[in-house]
Amino acid sequence: MNELHLLIDLHKGANRQGPGGDAETAKAIDLANIDRNIPLKIADIGCGTGSSALLLARLLTADVTAVDFLHDFLDVLETRARRECVADKITALCASMDELPFTDEEYDVIWSEGAIYTIGFQKGVADWKRYLKPGGLLIVSEITWITRHRPTELQDYWDKEYPEIDTASAKIKVLEDNGYSPIGYFVLPEHCWIENYYEPLLANFDAFLIRHEHSQEARAIVEAECSEINLYKKFKTHYSYGVYIARKSDA
Repeated sequence: MNELHLLIDLHKGANRQGPGGDAETAKAIDLANIDRNIPLKIADIGCGTGSSALLLARLLTADVTAVDFLHDFLDVLETRARRECVADKITALCASMDELPFTDEEYDVIWSEGAIYTIGFQKGVADWKRYLKPGGLLIVSEITWITRHRPTELQDYWDKEYPEIDTASAKIKVLEDNGYSPIGYFVLPEHCWIENYYEPLLANFDAFLIRHEHSQEARAIVEAECSEINLYKKFKTHYSYGVYIARKSDA
């Protein structure tokens, strides 16, 4: 089994495939001043197994297109949607986020939690803008420096893993340069990382290793995940996900 299939197996049973929280998703809705009673068309890009898409469907009067390139994650999402009685409000779409089959000005809101890094923040906010209606909202979370200076060990790690990591002011400038008016920003708190993401992941490691007979490839994935967890615990005062809320301004 290759690395991708191992990663899918490790993560598909989790509620979340990255840091986040229901309260924080609801906070973003409120900061964006979204009227919960007005019908909306929303694209949740990089939805994983559906934590944000399901909540959007429950909280809003919205049709949600939940996009991910992994069928396995979408299968879990559809099962969860039926169980939560919101299947009629969610359409699962298997597609790459850099080859979206959308039409121009199709959506009121584009949502993406912890996923835009896949194609890069700059490319994502630029490419996705055309799919928003005039005045439409972009709401994304993105790995962000929350201090001005960082330890060399941490800087070197993120320079290798995701060179686009930057401060909130730099990310907001990218939004402005690409025709958005920023209207809100906040930082995900520690519990979004520890309680909501890392602890459930840690709890699944033993069963994952047993399923794959403690293969070298499976052990390597667990070791990499543990290294990431330890890095966050050591340097959590320096980085987090920032949630960015912006309106398409150049209609």
